[in-house]
Amino acid sequence: MSIRTPLRPLARVLAARSRGENPDAIERENLRLRHEEMRDRSRLRAEGRLLVLGLCFVSAFVVVGARMGQVAATVPEEPRAEASGTPILAQRADIVDRNGRILATNRVTNSLYAQPQEMIDPVHAADELVRIFPDLDRDRLIRDFTGTRKFLWIKKKIAPEQQQAVHDIGEPGLLFGPREERLYPNGKLAAHVLGGTKFGREGVMSAEIVGQAGIEKQMDAYLRDPANGDAPLQLSIDLTVQSTVREVLDGGMRMLGAKGAAAVMMDVHTGEIISLVSLPDFDPNSRPEAFEGKDPSANPRFNRAVQGVYELGSTFKIFAAAQAMEIGLANPDTQIPATPPFRWGKFKISEFEGHNYGPYLSLKGMIIKSSNVATAHVAQQIGVERQQAFLKSLGFFEPTPVELSEAPTGKPLLPPNWSELSTLTIGYGHGLSASPLHLATAYSTLLNGGTRVTPTLLKRDGYLPKGERIVREDVSAAARDMLRAVVADPGGTASFAEVPGYHIGGKTGTADKPKPTGGYYDDKTINTFAAVYPAEDPKYVLIVTLDEAVETSGPKPRRTAGWTAVPVAGEVIRRTAPLMGLRPEIETPSQAGLTLTATH
Repeated sequence: MSIRTPLRPLARVLAARSRGENPDAIERENLRLRHEEMRDRSRLRAEGRLLVLGLCFVSAFVVVGARMGQVAATVPEEPRAEASGTPILAQRADIVDRNGRILATNRVTNSLYAQPQEMIDPVHAADELVRIFPDLDRDRLIRDFTGTRKFLWIKKKIAPEQQQAVHDIGEPGLLFGPREERLYPNGKLAAHVLGGTKFGREGVMSAEIVGQAGIEKQMDAYLRDPANGDAPLQLSIDLTVQSTVREVLDGGMRMLGAKGAAAVMMDVHTGEIISLVSLPDFDPNSRPEAFEGKDPSANPRFNRAVQGVYELGSTFKIFAAAQAMEIGLANPDTQIPATPPFRWGKFKISEFEGHNYGPYLSLKGMIIKSSNVATAHVAQQIGVERQQAFLKSLGFFEPTPVELSEAPTGKPLLPPNWSELSTLTIGYGHGLSASPLHLATAYSTLLNGGTRVTPTLLKRDGYLPKGERIVREDVSAAARDMLRAVVADPGGTASFAEVPGYHIGGKTGTADKPKPTGGYYDDKTINTFAAVYPAEDPKYVLIVTLDEAVETSGPKPRRTAGWTAVPVAGEVIRRTAPLMGLRPEIETPSQAGLTLTATH
């Protein structure tokens, strides 16, 4: 309790009067001091209150700011239903090309599902979902949302922008589940090699990815095995070469009006497939599930290079020539009867477009001119059993053992009764149907020095032992020399395949296309060109096959391989050889020529 000081203290008043001063001045002075004291106390009280209020505001802002920072650093999550049981893991190894570039990998996305009992406005949700996903059925969604169902898959995988659009609906009954999906970043490139995947066992929180076709299915166990760690599956395919081959083949197919096309490029020594293309193709990111056409070869999922078996025409003639040399029946200079027609019972064999190459052709000339008659004579001397054994050793009796799930369906079509007539026609490529991959494998075996190779889509590292010997090295060299002449000789059937700087050998094959009801079409052919390069020291074999191709720049349509498959193959080699490290051999002028030029 404070004691107030009087405004007019008696002692001071009496003292002032004794001095003759005005006592009222004392009162005014004391009143002023009292007011100043009151003001100071009020100011201190106000300052204390302001300090406390300021501390409260600072504390509040610190708490709010800390909470906002915590929320900003937190990953947003939708409410999810608890799933019982062990989550289904979907980890799958990457697939890379021979240089380590990604062909197939995984990415995290989301699935969309509904819990109808949690929905607030099912009709509005159905309307918005149909707007986001036009393929959904609105009436069915409304029935499902308003019925008795407690769980409903809507989409097994959705894109991030679709997820955001669903989130913006604001419907608590629409939920997302984490999902891993297979991604093919190169789209259609190598579609038939990779094949594609699908979901296996599924749960709300995850789903397993399993191979559906191609190497994804064939190597599914490896790709799903966690024991492999992070090691990808490395293929023999070269992504750059694959892209170039597909581009050239697609352009040639369109320019020549072909129904389909296939190409196989193989290392002749290891059997590694550097490129495998089949057209038409598809995008494995959205693999088509159904095909409504009647012709299975028109299905984009159909792998023409592996599943397509065709009569490969005159590309088979080199096998007859090589076997004749191997068993000692002939050498490259041996004269073979060539006067048309060759008669066997009531059947006769003639040359293409009625050509007559004279009474005799050398074995080498038989290949250069692509003589049916001379080849029939050689095949007749070889005989049925020896021909069968030789072609079997080249792999023409079984499907190719390549790492594709579709490979077993590409089994060659052999004559049910392999008579002597069959031997004659098979000698020049009619009566036995095989795939372009069969042909690539057989050419590699024949031309690499004569040892068997096994086709593979897996990269092979380190030393690879040579396979079983099929023909002698001198026979292999002679066969390469014959094929080189087919391209380099002005009278050869594959002169359009010549690429300056690269010594290319090859053989054309034009086969009439069989009708489904029997017999052959008059105006539909399967055109094939089998190339090897460099011919003197082969590194690669290339097979190009076109279905119903026609060259129309001349006065009449031209359907032979020399006018269709050969130019396409030549362009493939011209573009891809430098990519594979093959340097062109540039012929320099002679010194005499240089001297002569200098004198002018």
